[in-house]
Amino acid sequence: MPHCRYDPAAVLSSYRKSHYRFSKQPNSGKFNIMAAKEFTWSGFVVRLIAALFLVFATYNPGGYSYYHWLEGTLPEFDPLMAIAGVCLVIGWVIFLRATFRSLGLFGVILASALFGAILWLVVDKGWIAPDSYTTISYIVLVLLSAILATGMSWSHIRRRMTGQFDVDEVEEN
Repeated sequence: MPHCRYDPAAVLSSYRKSHYRFSKQPNSGKFNIMAAKEFTWSGFVVRLIAALFLVFATYNPGGYSYYHWLEGTLPEFDPLMAIAGVCLVIGWVIFLRATFRSLGLFGVILASALFGAILWLVVDKGWIAPDSYTTISYIVLVLLSAILATGMSWSHIRRRMTGQFDVDEVEEN
């Protein structure tokens, strides 16, 4: 019976090779390997913009959202509305699944509590009126987007802070 030996260095090397991409350095003609999944602030901003688009496309107090579009045309429903709705659901599934896998339920509750406390501070300091529905709605939507973007980025941030990798699936060869 052959002896199977687990080699952590080989596994890590295999992981690194499969998660790196090649990029061409400008004006040099040479290629270098750069991590495809490193955390950068620009990457976080892209995730935040995508989350803002998803949240505000679904609903916003300005009246220009899928919710308002659907509300204004019901009971009629056309294929374009169906396609837009399915695209929004796909976006929500991607963001929510990544957020819950990265932060977990407890992390989502803590992030919500933190952002809720920020909203409370803003109202308590008198920076916005407590009866300003529209302003508070916009702030809540931005904070929800921030939670989703943080969830999408958290595995990268955690790896950068601690050096630990989150592994969801293991490939067996």
